[in-house]
Amino acid sequence: MNATVDRIQTMQMNDPTPCSKFTVHDVLNHMIVLGGTFTYSFRGEDAPELRAPGVYGGVPAAEFREVMDDLLAAVKSPGAMERQVTTPMGEMPGETFARLVAFDGLMHGWDLASSTGQRFEVPPAVICAVDEFARSALTSEMRDGDTFKDATTVPDDASQLERLAAFSGRSL
Repeated sequence: MNATVDRIQTMQMNDPTPCSKFTVHDVLNHMIVLGGTFTYSFRGEDAPELRAPGVYGGVPAAEFREVMDDLLAAVKSPGAMERQVTTPMGEMPGETFARLVAFDGLMHGWDLASSTGQRFEVPPAVICAVDEFARSALTSEMRDGDTFKDATTVPDDASQLERLAAFSGRSL
């Protein structure tokens, strides 16, 4: 996803995304703040209140990369998958939360790519694993119109990633 963010142009930062309440800038800020917060959760630490970087008039690509690299390291840190973590959806095992974070990240990566005219290249095995998890984990209670909307329909020729995006409530 870093490559997708690297290709975003400054003039695209205020463009709308398939995540209806977010512009490109909002998606990046959302991912930076939550990714940074989740890093602490996976390490079993209390997160300080994090704020979006004050990058205006540009794309916070370096900040995004730093947070995502740190998040990945935290997910891979000793005990992260076994630890109970506090999440916006309550307490859950780190392994389950890591899968939810992967789902959220994949969807927001798709949001960024599709709203900035990019192809979002993700290995089919990753899409398949995230899709399988999402279909078992996404409950009707989570479809509150804010966290997730109701699933949308897709054309017969939609890709596996587009089908997952539609399942998450995004319109193609």
